Amino acid sequence: MALALRCLRPLPSLLRRSSFAGARALPQAPRGCPAPLLEGCSQCVQHMLLSRQLATKKAKGKGQSQAKVNISAALVEDIINLEETSADMQAVIEALKEDFNRNLNVRTSPGALDHITVMTKDGKFPLNQLGQISQKSPQLMIVNMTNFPESTAAAAKAIRESGMNLNPEVDGTVIRVPVPKVTREHRESLAKLAKQSTNKSKEALRKVRSKSITQVKKSKNKVSEDTIWLLEKQIQQMADEAASEMDKLLAAKTKELLG
Repeated sequence: MALALRCLRPLPSLLRRSSFAGARALPQAPRGCPAPLLEGCSQCVQHMLLSRQLATKKAKGKGQSQAKVNISAALVEDIINLEETSADMQAVIEALKEDFNRNLNVRTSPGALDHITVMTKDGKFPLNQLGQISQKSPQLMIVNMTNFPESTAAAAKAIRESGMNLNPEVDGTVIRVPVPKVTREHRESLAKLAKQSTNKSKEALRKVRSKSITQVKKSKNKVSEDTIWLLEKQIQQMADEAASEMDKLLAAKTKELLG
């Protein structure tokens, strides 16, 4: 009997350890939450998901790749609209694409002049709303300003300052635009303009990122530091992905321009 009692003495301690280990394995609701976690409020679910994401990040060893943060927009919509942030970043990318397609082409075509902005006494207007643009020959384009003769000089100036390496000649209400030969120097000049446009777009992207992070930090008194950290990380990742896409666009356009 004595031997049996000595064997049973460790059991309470072991049972306590087992119960403690099982309790640790279960997700815990935030302190003070009145509802059970599985039936509880959205705040509990948000807390659990964010905590798991943070733990995943912290579990990574030094020198190892970190897990990508991917917070559900619905969980943090009261802090920031992540979908709107994504749309703003995508708009910057689309603007860069449009700039590449419209203004940075080796071969100048009438369509390339359409949206050149002309400053007139009545405001700014696209060139194709003021004049009729046509291609007389592969080496010459014509802009007929008969409908708005008073804007002829302004249109010629806009073409000259468009960055397209064009030198228009005014003949009454007709603007003649010689198409330059495609030289290596011209190609390299266009490639530099592409790089400059990309840098400007990245600056616009940084403004979107900074605006979003500032908005997140305004909620620092309402949510945990972990939540703020995760959101900042998410926004940074979105900006990095957008910048990477811009780099790919620039590489493709540079290859196209330089041949």
